Amino acid sequence: MGLARIFRREQLTNYLKSDQHFAKTMTAKDLMSLGIGAVIGTGIFILPGTIAAQYSGPGIVLSFLLAAVVCSTAAMCYAEFASVLPIAGSAYSYGNLVFGEIIGWVLGWALILEYVLAVAAVANAFGAYFKSFLAGFHLNIPTAIAGPYDPTHGTYGNLVAIVVVLLISWLLNHGMRESMRINNAIVIVKIAIIILFVIVGIFYVRPSNWQPFAPYGAHGILRGASTVFFAYLGFDVVSASAAEVKNPRRNMPIGIIGTLVVATVLYMLVAIVLTGMVHYTRLNVSDPVAFALTLVHQNWTSGIISLGALAGMFTMMVTMIYSSSRLIYSIGRDGLLPKFLGRIDKKTQTPRNSLAVITVVIALLGGFVPLAQLTNLVNIGTLVAFLFVSFGILRLRHLPDLPQNSGFQVPGYPVLPIISGLLCFYMMLQLPAETWIASSIWFAIGLVIYFSYGLRHSRLNDQTN
Repeated sequence: MGLARIFRREQLTNYLKSDQHFAKTMTAKDLMSLGIGAVIGTGIFILPGTIAAQYSGPGIVLSFLLAAVVCSTAAMCYAEFASVLPIAGSAYSYGNLVFGEIIGWVLGWALILEYVLAVAAVANAFGAYFKSFLAGFHLNIPTAIAGPYDPTHGTYGNLVAIVVVLLISWLLNHGMRESMRINNAIVIVKIAIIILFVIVGIFYVRPSNWQPFAPYGAHGILRGASTVFFAYLGFDVVSASAAEVKNPRRNMPIGIIGTLVVATVLYMLVAIVLTGMVHYTRLNVSDPVAFALTLVHQNWTSGIISLGALAGMFTMMVTMIYSSSRLIYSIGRDGLLPKFLGRIDKKTQTPRNSLAVITVVIALLGGFVPLAQLTNLVNIGTLVAFLFVSFGILRLRHLPDLPQNSGFQVPGYPVLPIISGLLCFYMMLQLPAETWIASSIWFAIGLVIYFSYGLRHSRLNDQTN
């Protein structure tokens, strides 16, 4: 098997035929809820303060805007793919259709890294946050079951992290309609809590705190933008749901781009109010929003912010577990992983097998493994996918066997997709060396799996040339 075989492209009709067994229940509102659930987590209560103190000052508002503009270039590329190719698997499937199987596999392997580590890390944090939340009511979780496996510090597993992952999996296993109702309700609560902070905080804003606006100059604002860029990651998971969406050509772009718009507005509002309430030099603390509210004697609101943080983590895990199960289903569907992962349950119209496997992996990682040093790998996994999706638009427009001139189209073609790809590459270069080393090991393992198992079991082997 030579180069021609590993770069052989899958046929869109095969994907559409396999994915037709999904129930098409999701609307644009559901997609935005999924996206906002993934993008807006605890970071909104932390980043505006810490980045303002370290890099941008009150100019953090412009940092968020610049980061959103950079992200929007990739978001529009995803929107075009998702509207033209309404299939499960997101960047993995797009890579298979546009570049060939080996590129699709690399993208899928990158996304597995992103989704699994992101959910496990958040589940870990959820357990710690939930413990401190209960402590406020004088309820204590025993230390032995409140942290990763670390006998020297008396912790043997994070029970809350394991339970919350199993709970979310149970919800998703009962079909998307019910899961979306619960997710939508929690997202509304989360947004309401953010708006509550803005409304309460605005009465304590002192314009003098916004001076100087850019204490570290334009360089500080740009440095802040490169740091908060990662706060926007997550909108791409919306594209994983394309096979389950009503009228995907209309609703997918609304879901992806709408997510980015709402997230940008919320981040900027929190940043404006927070830096107006407290001078930026005092915001380099672990919980700047809660700190600011306590400073103006609004302790009751501070407690509600803690609830908002838990809601933020919960919806992020719902979206990521959902997306990762669809990703694993897509790879199993193509035979690159065991084919039982690519089956859809006829009763619930969900990929139960892939959901069960990914749940076990995430629960074990989130419950027993310290993940603090691995979170940068989430960023490189995402940026690899962004890079190929951006440049993939250039090929998508010139492949006669794929739909053309239908659905959403990236404006400013071909300049904007090229800019998007170059910006993603630039952001990858900003990641530390240890992240590149660890990710190289991950991708090497992925290639071994592909050449030893995936290539021999691929569905493409069953198709005539």
